[in-house]
Amino acid sequence: MALTLSALPRPALRRALPALADRPSLLAAATVLLVCVPTGEKDVTAAVHVTAADVASLALVALTALNLLRGRLPALSRATCALFGGIVVAAAVATVGSIDPATSLTGFVRLTQVFVLVPAAVLCSLRDRGDQRLVLGSFVLAALIQGAVGAHQYLTRTGASYTGQPIRAVGTFGALDIMAMSTVVSYGLLAALALALGERRPGGNVRLRRAMFAAAAFLAFPLAVSFSRGSWIATGVAATVLLLRADARLLVRGAVLGLAAAVVLVGGLGLGASGVTERLSSIGSVSAAPDQSVSDRYDLWATAGRIWQDHPVHGAGPKAFPKLRDSHAPLRLSSGSDAADSTIGFQREPLLSPHNMYFLVLSEQGLIGVTAYLALFLGLLLGCLRSRRGPTPGPGHRDGPTLAALALLSWVLVDFLYADIGGTTTVLTSVVLGLAARAAAPEQAPPEPEGHAGAERGERAMTR
Repeated sequence: MALTLSALPRPALRRALPALADRPSLLAAATVLLVCVPTGEKDVTAAVHVTAADVASLALVALTALNLLRGRLPALSRATCALFGGIVVAAAVATVGSIDPATSLTGFVRLTQVFVLVPAAVLCSLRDRGDQRLVLGSFVLAALIQGAVGAHQYLTRTGASYTGQPIRAVGTFGALDIMAMSTVVSYGLLAALALALGERRPGGNVRLRRAMFAAAAFLAFPLAVSFSRGSWIATGVAATVLLLRADARLLVRGAVLGLAAAVVLVGGLGLGASGVTERLSSIGSVSAAPDQSVSDRYDLWATAGRIWQDHPVHGAGPKAFPKLRDSHAPLRLSSGSDAADSTIGFQREPLLSPHNMYFLVLSEQGLIGVTAYLALFLGLLLGCLRSRRGPTPGPGHRDGPTLAALALLSWVLVDFLYADIGGTTTVLTSVVLGLAARAAAPEQAPPEPEGHAGAERGERAMTR
């Protein structure tokens, strides 16, 4: 049934729009939650995929632009502007020098959206710790939704095919977006763990700490039965960084508790035993005896390297990799990867990227692009490591949102070693970069007393 404009609750809209203008982080949180909405997309080769989360993120960008025109935008440091501006310049140069400028233009728009516009809009929407907690809470809620669906798929054998059995947890994303659920669950697990650790300080919220620890413990199971080696590795590294940053002693306790839980769940109850054990053992054989998926990744990386050798300075142009893949790939490269579930049946998914963000940038944007992206990633990472924002009365008591930003950024940087942007969860990468930029930004100066507190909260600015 069509929804007409007359049916919309206009008084409610009039109240909602000022609320969004005063707290734009609501749109950032909505962007994260709307990732859970099924898209029904079955054509992975389509040039443009627009999801509900993309629409929400663009609404956030539009609201940020409106606030800019109204003079209500927080001031950004010159370093932050330079880091994001470098991405735009690199993508523009690569597009102008592309082998197919028309196709690369859509890639330029997408790169600008994912790595510049949405992260900058998220950064501007996070005006205080309440905003950061709201967005991180949306990560946890989205992960719980996807984790519950994924756990049900594994237990009822209604998931995607894995070793010929319909047991792989994929959440609401389906077999064509095989890593999406594990990505969302990983983000939620790390956000929950960071928020819990942030409440260990004196005066912290005990109920929130226990709830977040419980959420992180639950999410470990759907992450395990996603059978995603990449997500396991990235989560392990990010959790290690998080625990070391929060309190090094917790790392040992966490390792012991995690091992005990694995013994009980896998060894005692047999949950995911054969699949998880087999998948874990395959991680150690990626160099000596790689399986087909790993072998294909190696070949795709070599292909990206050959493309870069032909276009070393500015690359072949955004979205040029699929056009040049066959002319630069080894003959043994597979034509695609298999995907199957009860909805799509069996499909062969084409390999349209090198499955490594760094190699993708190198081949499509050359040395200029790699320099810009590494500058952005390292700048955000070092900023998060230096940050001491929030109540930190002593060692082992660090700010939860800052810890979460560091952990989520670490996950992205590790995951980019064997994955790249693409799929429904791409917009979450933008939100993570925005959170990291907020954590890496200089401390806010205390606002000066004013007569109108509401205007002060809406217009306070970060220190340059």
